[in-house]
Parts: sequence; structure tokens; C-alpha cells
Amino acid sequence: MKEIYIKAKAKVNLTLEVLNKREDGYHNIKSIFQALSLHDDLKIEKIDDDVFELDTNVEKINNNQNIVYKAYTALKERFESITGVKVTLEKKVPMQAGLGGGSADCAAFLLAMNRLFELGLSMEELKEIGKKLGADVVPCLYDHAVIAEGIGDEITEIDTDFEYDIVIIKPVISCNTKEMYEKLDCMEKTKESCGTDMVVQALKEHNVKQIAENLYNDFEIAMQDSTLIRRIKEEFSANGALGSLMTGSGSCVFGIFEDKETALSAYDALKNKYETYICTSCNA
Repeated sequence: MKEIYIKAKAKVNLTLEVLNKREDGYHNIKSIFQALSLHDDLKIEKIDDDVFELDTNVEKINNNQNIVYKAYTALKERFESITGVKVTLEKKVPMQAGLGGGSADCAAFLLAMNRLFELGLSMEELKEIGKKLGADVVPCLYDHAVIAEGIGDEITEIDTDFEYDIVIIKPVISCNTKEMYEKLDCMEKTKESCGTDMVVQALKEHNVKQIAENLYNDFEIAMQDSTLIRRIKEEFSANGALGSLMTGSGSCVFGIFEDKETALSAYDALKNKYETYICTSCNA
């Protein structure tokens, strides 16, 4: 095998609780990560020169700070058999949006390299490597819904094959994850009930209304432009969404719909006002 193609699937957080700040500076969380059909495209090719080449449609990430390059370096330090690679990365997932785009790219790259170079890494070994590269990389190694705890590295898989329809809006603002955690640390939280168990049950029972009724994200209170987020959620509701939520540390907001027809109608109504995407959950 000389090359491999892989989809790096975006995610939304159906629930996201920020529990506490750890001594190492990270935060313990509990969150349901839901993989999506929305994805970036990666092609990884073996090349003769012992170097890493990146060809991407987003120039600002074409540097050695890119998380995919860091993943290549981590693997190459461990395996002498790894030669040079050329990575062609077509970004489709918005960045700094709470959709896990960079983490998904990193996770997909690790999975692809494991196959391309026949490294024989187990999922636990891939998770250990991914954990050191970024907090969201580990849950992005899975192409279906999972519960992520700890710093995102403690995974419980959810036994579901439920697919449902989602529309995503990317506001004009972007969010820096580090800054959002800092804002949350400074705020006095009034703890609301988080329905993680209810969402897990709903995923298993194919109950989209119960999922929508129990969406939860601690970061919504730390969003500076909360008026914009609230307005987008109101527009989702007016266009038939069963429920809506900001994902991750922002700024994207997603709406969950009962059927494809209603989701398409909402997408058509909103796409000229906002940067809008339509997709389905992935629970293969």
C-alpha cells in the first residue's frame, strides 16, 4: 500500500460538563461526543524523501505547528520504519468552531498511518499517543457516539446505530478554547441538571426528541456574545428544530431535527443568513 484516503469526521457535543480544573492545568470533563457525516478529506502518500509534506486548502495551518505534523513526528520517533509522507488535507470543517476539526484530522492521520505503515498499534496505544497531542483527539478516534471523561481520554462506547439529522450554523465569531476555559474558571456556575444518562438512553432507543430535550453545554454561559447564540437558537426553533445547542467551546450552534425533510427546509431557510451546514450523525 502506497497511499490511503480517510475521512476526518467532525463532532458535536450533545452534552458537555466541565467538572473541575486539574493540577496539570487541564480540566476534567464529561461529554457525549457525536461523530458527524461532515468531514475533512485526507490523503496520505508514501514518498521517497524522508520528510513531511502538507498540501492544504487552508494556508494558515500549513506550518510545523499543525497538529497533523506533530502526530507524524510522534509516530516517527517511535517507528524507524516510517518514511516520508505527503499529506493532502482538504478542510471542510470550520476551524475554532467547537466541531473538533483539527483533532479529527489528527485522529484520522493516526488511524491511517497505522494502516499505511502496518504499525500494529492497538486502539489503546493510539489513544495514548493521541492524548499527548490534544485533548479531543482520543474521542475523535471513534466514528460513533461515545462518552468522554477525564480530559477526554477515558472513553465509554455507546451501543447505538441511530442516525438523525443535524443542521449547523457557524457564526461570524470564533472561539479560542483556552480563553473559553479561562472565562469559565472565573465564573460562578449555577449547576443545572445535565441529562447525559437520558441522552445515552435516547441514542440506544432511537428517540431523537429525548436527545433534543436533554442537550447541555457548560460553555454557553461563558460565551461573550450570548445574544447571538440565543438568536441562532431561536431561529432553529422557528424552523422546526427539536432542540439546539452550542457545541464544544464554541462558536458553532447545531439544531437536531425529527426528519430529513424538516432539516433540509431549515437549511434552505438559514443558508443565506449564516454559514450553514447540513449533515447526519454517524453511529456505524
